[in-house]
Amino acid sequence: MSKSRPVNKAWKSLAWLLVLVAGLVAVNGAGVVFGGGSWTPKLALDLQGGTQIVLAPKLESGQSVTPEQLTQAVSIIRQRVDAAGVSESEINTQGANNIVVSIPGQPDDATLARIQASAKLEFRPVLVTSAPSSATVGADGVSTPAPTADPSLSTVPAVAPSNASDLNNITPALQAQFIAYDCAAESTAATNVAPTNLPLITCDLTNTAKFLLGPVEVSGSEISDATSSLVTTQSGASTGQWAVNIIFNDAGSSQFADVTTRLFGMKGAQNQFAIVLDGRVISAPSTNAVITDGKPQITGGFTQASAKVLADQLKYGALPIGFEVQSSDTISATLGSTQLANGILAGLIGLILVVVYSLIQYRVLGLVTVFSLGVAAVITYLLVTILSWREGYRLSLAGVAGLIVAIGITADSFIVYFERIRDELREGRGLESAVEAGWKRAIRTIIASDTVNFLAAVTLFILAIGNVRGFALTLGLTTLVDLVVVMLFTHPMLRILGQTKFFAGGNKWSGLDPTALGAVYRGRARFQTPAIAKGSKSAGSAKEAAKRQTIAERKAEASATAQDTKTASKGN
Repeated sequence: MSKSRPVNKAWKSLAWLLVLVAGLVAVNGAGVVFGGGSWTPKLALDLQGGTQIVLAPKLESGQSVTPEQLTQAVSIIRQRVDAAGVSESEINTQGANNIVVSIPGQPDDATLARIQASAKLEFRPVLVTSAPSSATVGADGVSTPAPTADPSLSTVPAVAPSNASDLNNITPALQAQFIAYDCAAESTAATNVAPTNLPLITCDLTNTAKFLLGPVEVSGSEISDATSSLVTTQSGASTGQWAVNIIFNDAGSSQFADVTTRLFGMKGAQNQFAIVLDGRVISAPSTNAVITDGKPQITGGFTQASAKVLADQLKYGALPIGFEVQSSDTISATLGSTQLANGILAGLIGLILVVVYSLIQYRVLGLVTVFSLGVAAVITYLLVTILSWREGYRLSLAGVAGLIVAIGITADSFIVYFERIRDELREGRGLESAVEAGWKRAIRTIIASDTVNFLAAVTLFILAIGNVRGFALTLGLTTLVDLVVVMLFTHPMLRILGQTKFFAGGNKWSGLDPTALGAVYRGRARFQTPAIAKGSKSAGSAKEAAKRQTIAERKAEASATAQDTKTASKGN
């Protein structure tokens, strides 16, 4: 019964492996049928091509872009693209002003919205508006209508304003400009830009309402987090209305508390607080509460998609300057199918060399390496296709290189295990015992080696960008797959093969022939005599044993021989 216990465990391990593979196939199949997945992984920009978007800064007269602003904008846009689940994208600067965003394949509308709506966010108090408020900022979600512009503002005293809501911010010239401002006119598209310390005339996103806003009081850079959710009542019931929840940092919380304290006591349009995105009012909620915790909630006309897009834009920071789309074009693959084919060919050549070496070195035992590599390839392929479907991962040539490197890592684990088994056989153990003892010694080495590889891959993935992250991802993924395969396939297979007559009997073609493996050191200055079969076998076995002795073993043997010689001389 005890002999069959390892075999039973082996069959259980193989059953779990089958369940794992079947589960991965089922998940990927569900993605193909129901979720827009595919049985093949998506390719990256270098192999498939994609869409290139050029963003140009929206600058007021005399303003220029600093290198620091451009670098910050590139970093923020990269975070937004990554948040959309798009892998292997490229975000670079072009010249002294523009930013080029290259995305593999055809991006969806939500991804384009994250990039094109550059989210230069400002919070400005409303001085005058041509339409009532349709949204609120506060905790209870109650809208408060605001009146239209006051006609008495045609003449304004030339007195320095005391705050951003002071109507003394409106000069007669500004009042006249506001009255003449036409939201529907194409000429106004580029005029909604103003310095942060001056009033701004602009419209909402639908061009149906125009606003005269005071200077900026809170910048979007003060936002530390933003999420989208359904609005709930005090009893916890959902209203079915989507909202954007903002969390300010300490500085923003203090600024927002001061502003809402002032606006809460005001009437009409001056009670409103405009949220300005790239110079356009996306919402002008009335202030129905003093918000001191820095956690306002924006409601009013959001859908689930629009609320999520805005929340993602705000979460990853407001750009230091606004941008507009200068061009959007389809680009071809930078490398193409030829390079992909060459990469796959290189992998196949490496795989063939590993197989040939395994068969020469380990004979029939080498077939276990072949089948283990096949199982690892199936699991890795399924994981890559699932990541491509669920996480937007795209396979680049660097990722292919990571898969090729994994062939060597996986084969190395098998070699470590096989050599440990051979060592145990040289110690005089039977094959079944050698398999178990060799596994205990090998698994420690395999785990240590794979841990180092995995930590290197994780470090590279965190610190690197672009295609290098693709290499790190496939390297780390295949390292984990190596552990799974060696535990659930390679070791169980050797447990089962160890019960067969071909391997347990030490057939010369098995790769586990004790006669051919020879003898090793078995104690202080004592050696096991090699197993001798017929004629010339003894010389080969002795040579093999001598070759595998360490320096210490050779010195011990020489010392023992010298001692024996000395003893023999005294006897004579």
